[in-house]
Amino acid sequence: MATVGAIDENPLRFVAKMFYLRAMSKEITDNQLIGELGEAAVRKRFLSIGFQFDARSRLEAGIDGIAEVMIEGEPSARMLAVQVKSTRSRKYTSEDENGFSYLLESNDLAYWRNSNLPVILVLYRESDESFYWSMIDVRPGVEARRLIFTKSTDALNREAVDRLAALTVPKAGFGYYVPPLRGGEMALVNLLPLVLPQEIYVSSSPFDPKRAVAELFNQDNTPRFDWALKGGSFWSFHDPRTTSTRAIVDVDQVEVIETSLLAFHEDIDEQNNFAFLLRRTLEHQVQSDLAWDNETRLLYFRAHEENQSRTYAYRSAKNKAKADVVNVARHPKYPERVSFVRHHAFVPKFECLMDQWFLMVNPTYHFTTNGFLRHSHPHALLSGKKRLDNNASLRGQVIMWHRFLTEYDLPETELFVSDDVSEPVLRFGSPPEIELPTTVPEDVWGKPKSRGEVSGDQAEFILNEV
Repeated sequence: MATVGAIDENPLRFVAKMFYLRAMSKEITDNQLIGELGEAAVRKRFLSIGFQFDARSRLEAGIDGIAEVMIEGEPSARMLAVQVKSTRSRKYTSEDENGFSYLLESNDLAYWRNSNLPVILVLYRESDESFYWSMIDVRPGVEARRLIFTKSTDALNREAVDRLAALTVPKAGFGYYVPPLRGGEMALVNLLPLVLPQEIYVSSSPFDPKRAVAELFNQDNTPRFDWALKGGSFWSFHDPRTTSTRAIVDVDQVEVIETSLLAFHEDIDEQNNFAFLLRRTLEHQVQSDLAWDNETRLLYFRAHEENQSRTYAYRSAKNKAKADVVNVARHPKYPERVSFVRHHAFVPKFECLMDQWFLMVNPTYHFTTNGFLRHSHPHALLSGKKRLDNNASLRGQVIMWHRFLTEYDLPETELFVSDDVSEPVLRFGSPPEIELPTTVPEDVWGKPKSRGEVSGDQAEFILNEV
């Protein structure tokens, strides 16, 4: 006779059933809970400072939500991609009363590089209800995995609104704004209008570009590369019959035509080929003072001598000025040892906008070990230097490059002393200025260097010690 509550089946089968039911039961982990709480808290914080915030679905792979800038309550269609990292009470790496650091995961950084929106990381801690944020630098060639947070300036609150909104202003593509200094209302644009030569030389060629370069090196004359060659068609602004390029063209087929016929061609491939010709012509034109780095695709000031600085004198907006365009940084502990050499540089990009060609000047830096050999760790040095750049620095660099490209007759600059480039071919007008309705706050250009943040020079010292 069976008693009430007795097991009426095989004991082994009963135990197996209990294990199965337990395995099938769902469990919500603490990480999932704090993740949900963090996203909800960050959404509330964005709403409280005047932004909209839309959370994404559970299928997200590295972007938790989209924040939209609101201007006096009206949506602006300016978006930020937001990734939230939450914790209950854990301290961050090297955290003190001033700040801390945070190391990004490589797979997250690779994912964010594909974003067409600015990406920011928001850190939420439940124990003290703290919110800190930082922009993720996704520019090509920049490997900034370690973020430095300063508690006084990187809190996600109403004081961060201007800096957050500024991230949504494009700084790539067809130029970007360089805000005016100290409350001015005129903004400088990093586009230099181009004055094209009236004529261009075209010819057929039996060579492809690779074979043409090899052929030029086989000639007795100094080779020159200010030409474009595609599909057997040769273009240049110089007469190929009078230079080393005579060897790579059909001399009897050389013709002179109006530049506008190729410069404003309807075919986008032809325009791209013309832009390539402009870039190669610019390289040749400034070769006595600037060098081309093929890996980073930028032009940088040459060093005159090994481990020697170089100064370029020019006239700024009102006064005479000078810049250390090649700067030798020495080891902080051993001054006799050169840590690296920093060169002023810019990434040239030619764009045709409304039947006008422009040179887009994106200022940056190039790093070498002694003025000539490329540095093996340029990314950390570039990140450190870029963090120190502000409005005045960027504006000054745009003005300096404009002066360099247009003022050829300054004797102290020693520009264009090569016999092969005695007369510049490309000429540039002044960068446009735009009147802004409001002044852009200085702090949107970045935060001041905190006590815990390393500069470019200090970064090199760390690299040496490691």
